[in-house]
Amino acid sequence: MLGLPLLSAFPFRARDMWAQSIPAVTNGSKGSIGEFFRGEDLQYNIGFWFFRQAAVAEISFKQGAQKGRYEATLQGETKGVIGLITLYRTDTLHAIMEEVDGGTRLRPVSFEEYTKIGSSVRKRRHSFDYQRRKWTQLTTRKDGRTRTAEEDIPEGKIYDDYLTASYNFRFGVYGPIERGRSYSVPTFPKTGASTYEVKVASREDEERTRKSEQVGEGREYLIRLTLDPEVTHSKEGVIEGWLSKDLRPMEGTIKDAIFFGDVQGTLVKSGK
Repeated sequence: MLGLPLLSAFPFRARDMWAQSIPAVTNGSKGSIGEFFRGEDLQYNIGFWFFRQAAVAEISFKQGAQKGRYEATLQGETKGVIGLITLYRTDTLHAIMEEVDGGTRLRPVSFEEYTKIGSSVRKRRHSFDYQRRKWTQLTTRKDGRTRTAEEDIPEGKIYDDYLTASYNFRFGVYGPIERGRSYSVPTFPKTGASTYEVKVASREDEERTRKSEQVGEGREYLIRLTLDPEVTHSKEGVIEGWLSKDLRPMEGTIKDAIFFGDVQGTLVKSGK
């Protein structure tokens, strides 16, 4: 639920393409990718059934401790009755990224996942050493025990985490986004390579959806993702969402989430 607004912005490689391009936000006069997003803050409400604010999430991007490095954080927590039931669960994703390729893209240095449910805490940290070509995973369990695993990073491969990918996507790093185009999305491998599917709807599909649903202002481009159902905790792993004209995630809906039905995240505040 907490990562829902970001699921529209993964790294991907093109599989099929058509001719209706969506402009990315990148522009040579706007400086490096880090400078462009520095100071951005996005806040979302997440709800289901009649719970309009079952959880809240905030995504921020700021200058890092070293030159050319930046930090992105997504933090979400359950609220109200749902918060009481879930022991006010808090989920945090934190990425440290560095500019590469002359400041035209971000590459993750580390990526941390932190979950707190009541007094129980689970943590996982991914570290990337591209000189040694090593990916290190440090997992801290609820009982405090730790486990470390190290894997090779294939030559030429970059593992963009969810947060890093969202900014790279919006800056146009992965190429032009086109209506009617399908993508294969590489993610952290669990057992070998893992990919998901994402599609930007055609103009015709967009218009049909606008007519059949109440679509809010600022929603320009409709997307559909098909993920592993275990990731979304839903029957088919389907997420539908809308991006703004500058590809900012405006809302997204996990379809048929187990126990909850449709779960929706909506942008309520943005600033810089």
